[in-house]
Amino acid sequence: MTAADDSYGRLDDDDYPAYTMGRAADMLGTTQSFLRAVGEARLITPLRSEGGHRRYSRYQLRIAARARELVDQGTPIEAACRIVILEDQLEEAQRINAEHRRTASQHEVGI
Repeated sequence: MTAADDSYGRLDDDDYPAYTMGRAADMLGTTQSFLRAVGEARLITPLRSEGGHRRYSRYQLRIAARARELVDQGTPIEAACRIVILEDQLEEAQRINAEHRRTASQHEVGI
């Protein structure tokens, strides 16, 4: 398998940094400075290409899009980023709790 083959296979990976800053901004309908701002607020941390260019994953773009929704509604960018971080943490905690409940239910039934 060549490196190119491996890269194509990774395009289905939500965490694969497939998008340049310009493409990411176009996809979100925002500016590159907005992406830099959410990076500075530590909402997302883009990976860097070998040349030092920012690269974004689909997961990061979804997070940035949610922040943009809040900013478009009048929320200051720092507050929007904090809200998105808390929403993401809550979703993860709910996923973990659901998994614990499933595990506990299986133990009760004797599976």
